[in-house]
Amino acid sequence: MYVENCFLGAEGVGKKTERRLWEQGITHWDVFEPTCDGIGAGRAARIESFIEAGQRALERDSVSYFDQRFPSSARWRLYESFREQACFFDIETTGLDRRRNVVTTVTLHQDGRTQTLVRGDDLTDKNLAAAFEDAGLLVTFNGARFDIPFLEANFDVSLGQPHIDLMPTARKVGLSGGLSAVENQLGISRELPDVDGREAVRLWHEHERGADGALERLIAYNREDTVNMVSVLESVVEELDRQVFPDHL
Repeated sequence: MYVENCFLGAEGVGKKTERRLWEQGITHWDVFEPTCDGIGAGRAARIESFIEAGQRALERDSVSYFDQRFPSSARWRLYESFREQACFFDIETTGLDRRRNVVTTVTLHQDGRTQTLVRGDDLTDKNLAAAFEDAGLLVTFNGARFDIPFLEANFDVSLGQPHIDLMPTARKVGLSGGLSAVENQLGISRELPDVDGREAVRLWHEHERGADGALERLIAYNREDTVNMVSVLESVVEELDRQVFPDHL
């Protein structure tokens, strides 16, 4: 589903009204008519206003316009239209307390490109801000509660972009548990199935003690977490799209 299929962002339009439009064959902005059944003149004018503003927002590649108008439960609808701006990212830390523990690695994956910043090397305020510069849409797994506040507490960075958190989004289609558990339910395999968050902490401390290969293994795990989120989100979006916007409409 693309944002041009959505009418939910118009003032006074909820899911029932949107579905009523779809069932009449009005499944795209281009075919909306103010005289369609069940839509009064006032609501039709608001829909037309939303469409006009939405078209201008698409010309500007403005994710924020739609994020501000869609309910949070529909944020997944942003992905198809703005996938090139979608920045998947994941962090590794020495613990769960952002006031006492530190970030060890940050991996970002956007538009097919992956980079990892490492503590003590290139993980700096400046580099982190630059890494997020082209990110119009953030994608994490449990990042609203962990990754984003952890980064903002430890670096001079503000991550206020529209954000799809995969943990609650996956639950909409019956997928529960952590990222690895969700991957298992979707049949997504891992090259490092024996590495988890606790092992990631141990690998960092091993690296600090000079152990060969520890950092490389930590980075590989962090990158796998990040890149696998692409497959997870696409599977979840496909299922939500099937449920909300079925082919027969």
